[in-house]
Amino acid sequence: MTRRRKIVLLTTTIACAGLAFGAARARDVPKVATGFIAHMLCSETFVSGLDPQRNLAETTDAMPGTGLLTWAMNLQIDRARKDVTVSLFGIGRSHAVYREGLGCTLEHGQGIADVALPPDDKQPALLPEIAGPGIVPPQSEGLAAALDRAFAEPEQPPYRRTRAIVVMKAGRIIAERYADGVGPETQLLGFSMTKSVISALTGILVRQGKLKLDGPAPVAAWQNPDDPHHAITVDQLLRHTAGIALGSSLQASLGSVIEPVNAMKYVEDDMATFAESVPLATAPGTVWNYHDGNFVILSQLIKNAAGGEPEDALRFARRELFAPLGMNHVTLQPDGAGTIEGSGEMLASARDWARFGQLYLNDGIAGGKRILPEGWVNYSATATPNAWVGIGAGFWTNQAGSFGAKFRIEHGWPRDAFFAKGTIGQYAIIIPSERLVIVRLGRSPNAPPEADGVFDLVRDVVATTREKGKLAGAN
Repeated sequence: MTRRRKIVLLTTTIACAGLAFGAARARDVPKVATGFIAHMLCSETFVSGLDPQRNLAETTDAMPGTGLLTWAMNLQIDRARKDVTVSLFGIGRSHAVYREGLGCTLEHGQGIADVALPPDDKQPALLPEIAGPGIVPPQSEGLAAALDRAFAEPEQPPYRRTRAIVVMKAGRIIAERYADGVGPETQLLGFSMTKSVISALTGILVRQGKLKLDGPAPVAAWQNPDDPHHAITVDQLLRHTAGIALGSSLQASLGSVIEPVNAMKYVEDDMATFAESVPLATAPGTVWNYHDGNFVILSQLIKNAAGGEPEDALRFARRELFAPLGMNHVTLQPDGAGTIEGSGEMLASARDWARFGQLYLNDGIAGGKRILPEGWVNYSATATPNAWVGIGAGFWTNQAGSFGAKFRIEHGWPRDAFFAKGTIGQYAIIIPSERLVIVRLGRSPNAPPEADGVFDLVRDVVATTREKGKLAGAN
């Protein structure tokens, strides 16, 4: 494709997206595109330590159509200042800045909130150690073959680009493997797996009596009983049934730049306040619609319940969840207002994502101490009505008869499996009947569903660990 034709196509794409998005926010379309790239590159350059050019190529390749924009972007990565600036033909400039311990935040020209990083109080882990310091090789030929297959690239695209796999059985790692430049301590973006962590933090506050699932959510802007938002509950936010008119967050493609929820993420400083101000599309509790605004609002509720300041939320997450699980390689990135960006901006090592999954395999208990409320794990995995992909309260699930659950079961997943899922190939899968936690991180297209190889990975790991168990029993 010639440069002239690319320019014409790019201009047409932006114009069409602007019309679809509405004239009032058409200016935001380029900024959404540059904002995603700037934030992602900042996070995975300065937190993860990945090569930015390779990372950009792998990420955009996994998101159909984005190459129509990224070729025209000007990228500036300043390693001395630790920031990233991206513009598109000189417009839609986005600037992401890194702060030690806080990761990256988009700065929109008004400055960003100061956040005091809470000191590490050296709280001992309660969860038994899952492995020694060295990488754990596959403990059987079957597991080695499963990982070989998961890391192998097909001859034709779409490519898998697997970055990390950790397989745990009964609380111990029995196989792990990493791509070049990635290791057991490398923090990787979980994208929407972050939502499952926000769900867990919400559960802890429910156990402490500081939040309630039912009744009006304690959002200051919704306290007027005549406001239709007043009826929204924490449960509805967790299940994406609140009805807020922010579009959808299910896709990762060029077309998704037109969704209002992405203007929230890449244009607004205070994401939660913006999300709370958006009108309702449907009555609360009546329609399922997956979008990031629900969990941005939950993140603000967590901050308020934890003490009201950004550092209170970070301290709460560390004290009540990460430290008890031994999750020592985690970064919760805030928005410009200092609120945790709980819809998709947590980074953690593959081992720490596995530790998080183990908490759910243990029914919310670590080292004999209850972290999550009794019954919370089952609540999280209980299917939300009419959620066709199969989603519970912060987790995806194979319970009930959704299209997604049936599809996964037909492709070899056990019926009791539930999982944290992030776009373009991030998974922390919990399978209680097999005592398994499987973490897979990478850069794979969302479609076709087989592109990331996770169906094969789950099926292979379940089969080989079952067989090994039978042999051990026979001996």
